[in-house]
Amino acid sequence: MPAPSSLPAPDPSAPHRPRSRTDLFLSFTWLALQGFGGVLAVVQRELVDKKRWMTREQFVEDWAVAQILPGPNVVNLSMMIGGRYFGLPGALAALAGMLAAPLVIVLLLAALYGGVADSPLAQGALRGMGAVAAGLITATGIKLIAALDRNAMGMGVCIGLAALTFVAIALLRWPLLWVLAGIGGGACLWAYRVVGATPSTVEHGA
Repeated sequence: MPAPSSLPAPDPSAPHRPRSRTDLFLSFTWLALQGFGGVLAVVQRELVDKKRWMTREQFVEDWAVAQILPGPNVVNLSMMIGGRYFGLPGALAALAGMLAAPLVIVLLLAALYGGVADSPLAQGALRGMGAVAAGLITATGIKLIAALDRNAMGMGVCIGLAALTFVAIALLRWPLLWVLAGIGGGACLWAYRVVGATPSTVEHGA
């Protein structure tokens, strides 16, 4: 009778990886074709829940970096993921997937919309889509709150920073640059302090 294998069972929650640059291109093309307005919800579902290319915690961290870089955040994220697995060719493949098909569709829609732009029906449809997009983004943000449990700063501090950011942008109407420099810079310094203090705490307790 053969001895049972001593190898651990694969962890179904562990992140997978893209199979090739073609897989990157096709995956981000499909993602881009779904991203009408509420792209954050689509990105999180495709990359974390379906493909499992990253954990929820990794997605929150990478999305934060993509958010503060110049340019569209989802394009930044696609290039970060492509570059991580396949270097510059991977980043370019992911970028092409994000832009190629949507570019054609946007040009066609722009040509069609030019003829009905003044129609009350078209304007009402755009307002409705804006409300749906806001709802999708809000729902995804609430869903990702659980990932903050493993954040070095702790759930309470993260929620406090999120509340401060909301007040600064939605109520006080601060420019985004001020919010990033003020609240974002303060959060970075606090996280650096917390993470830097962790090794010394472990050493003293050993």
